[in-house]
Amino acid sequence: MPAYETLHGFEQIKLLSDPRRLHLLQLLMSEPASLSGLGRQIGRHPAWVRHHLVRLEQGGLIERQATATGEQVYRPSAQAFLIQAMVIPQSRHDRTVVLSGSHDLALELLGQEIASSVDVIALTNGSLDGLILLRQGLSQISGCHLFDPIQMEYNRPFVAHLFPDRSMALITLAERVQGILFQPGNPKGIRDLSDFARADVTIRNRNRGSGTRLWLDASLQSLGIPAQAVCGYASEAVTHTQLARAVRRGEVDAGLGLQAAAQSLDLGFVPLFQELYQLAVPEDLLPQPSVQRMLDHLSRSTFRRRASKLAGYDTTHTGEMVQVH
Repeated sequence: MPAYETLHGFEQIKLLSDPRRLHLLQLLMSEPASLSGLGRQIGRHPAWVRHHLVRLEQGGLIERQATATGEQVYRPSAQAFLIQAMVIPQSRHDRTVVLSGSHDLALELLGQEIASSVDVIALTNGSLDGLILLRQGLSQISGCHLFDPIQMEYNRPFVAHLFPDRSMALITLAERVQGILFQPGNPKGIRDLSDFARADVTIRNRNRGSGTRLWLDASLQSLGIPAQAVCGYASEAVTHTQLARAVRRGEVDAGLGLQAAAQSLDLGFVPLFQELYQLAVPEDLLPQPSVQRMLDHLSRSTFRRRASKLAGYDTTHTGEMVQVH
């Protein structure tokens, strides 16, 4: 029996939307039981139980097994079930792109510019989780900026590891600068990451799994600063814009984020590093009309010029593609 089974089919999900069938499945997950045994547990006639077990069996959620005495008992097909599905308009499949991964301001600009021909559904959940959603078939494109310190390169090692059985493409969106955002005038005198350990400095962190969060964790470790020594470490912002607004409103003193986000709200900024942001796309999805239109617009010189006006953005290599096999 597998440890867990991911349910993508809507027929299976619909079966479990009935609380009676869900309850029967959970009972069987606790302990296999016969038809009559289940009836006694819940105080129902075996005919009533059989009706629902037949539906669960047809859906592949349970299976029958004969005991040594010849009695038929029911058991689940997995130890746990994970339900994941994306619902998009049936009539607009050819113009919808589901985009997962890390938040980016140039990507927001791209979505605005193609809105008349492509509906972009953005799932902002961080670089790592975005690639996982892409692996599970819950998105078509994932944005990432993950640095591998062993191979000394961005994104490719992670994509190669997560997609060993699938040909992938990595398309450059831009190179961008990240650093410390702080309140105008720098009232706390923040100069570098070591100031994050000060008792009078409170930060807002990025969400777990984001490339920015991973970079910060590695940098704090190299400085010998434990996470619990940073005031506000556990508080999270899902996007760079949310982080910048929190600093601007005075909710926190600082955070790690994009130079463009700092400039948009007139915040102070100390640059720390430049990174490569790319879009991961399975090669078999490249011909899809919506994906194609999005990537075609990305490669246009007009878009590159507009994106390059974002503070800290370098679009020299925007649109370049590398294959990952």
